[in-house]
Amino acid sequence: MTYAENGMPQKNPLSAQIDLSKFSTVDFTPATEEEKKQQEVMGESVSFFKDGCRRLMKNKLAVGSLIVLVLLVLTIIFVPMFVPYGYEEIIQVDGRRDKTAANLTPFQWSERESQYMEETGEKLFPHILGTDNMGRDYFIRVVYGTRVSLAVGLVASVMVLIIGLLYGSIAAWCGGTVDLIMMRLVDIIYSLPDTLLIILLSVVLQETLDPLISGVSFLKDLGTNMIALFIVFALLYWVSMARLVRGQILTIKQNEYVLAARTIGTPSGRILRKHILPNCLSVIFISVALQIPSAIFTESYLSFLGIGVKVPMPSLGSLANEARDGLSSYPLKLVFPAVVICLIVLAFNLLGDGLRDAFDPKLKR
Repeated sequence: MTYAENGMPQKNPLSAQIDLSKFSTVDFTPATEEEKKQQEVMGESVSFFKDGCRRLMKNKLAVGSLIVLVLLVLTIIFVPMFVPYGYEEIIQVDGRRDKTAANLTPFQWSERESQYMEETGEKLFPHILGTDNMGRDYFIRVVYGTRVSLAVGLVASVMVLIIGLLYGSIAAWCGGTVDLIMMRLVDIIYSLPDTLLIILLSVVLQETLDPLISGVSFLKDLGTNMIALFIVFALLYWVSMARLVRGQILTIKQNEYVLAARTIGTPSGRILRKHILPNCLSVIFISVALQIPSAIFTESYLSFLGIGVKVPMPSLGSLANEARDGLSSYPLKLVFPAVVICLIVLAFNLLGDGLRDAFDPKLKR
């Protein structure tokens, strides 16, 4: 071996080794502890859910929508505890029905209420949104209507999520004949007219469900029409979720990390939970967030047609239907439920977009 003048080994022209003579001026002394710490770039170890929540809190529109929804939920839960009116209670003064309390404007008292307050000096609770044409407090009816509509949307979205996620995952993971048969069943269900089926079920199940729900006050208040609506959601509305989940899983299960997990013998259930479903969260969140306002719209137009919530239980759709008759004289009666519906739909849409951006692993960088 030949050496250069500086004592470093000289590289053979045909050798692939590094020519150390070119690095004679480089200091190869070990790095100090301070220099090592400067080179360490380590992030805090956080879970997938915690990291998604942090990213969600940075989205101002999503956080604002979440605050609006939380305020709505708190309002419909606690306000009825402080308002001394019931959703079906007709205004009474001194134990007698007040016939002058119909169609009052916001924060207005009827003639008998004003007279009663002057005579007794007692201050009555104001009618925040006025009263309806039967003399019932409109604010508490809007509160209960929002409670019913939100309950319908949440119950429907949970049913759609559970059924659609399980069905779509099984179809996509099994594939082959199983996938073919399951998806043809989805096509058949998808072709059924949901509105017509709701009407038919409400008529057919009228006599069947009445004896079953007569002993449960909450179900009795909802009536057979609403129960039929829940049944139709369970039967029909999960097909879109199943299709979306199936398409996502068919794409994701072809990736290398899924193949590696299957190669080392990872159980199919663990692969679905740990590797595939987290990558489907963006589609799942968007679908669930959009399903809630969709279910509210379905309940609203069915109540608008008179086949929704059983009277006197209000919903946002039935309130809009009642306000239609006096639209020219009392337009505010239609504005209040319409504004609440728009607020709920907009909040869920913005929150769904924020959840997608926060929990989608593909958007982390």
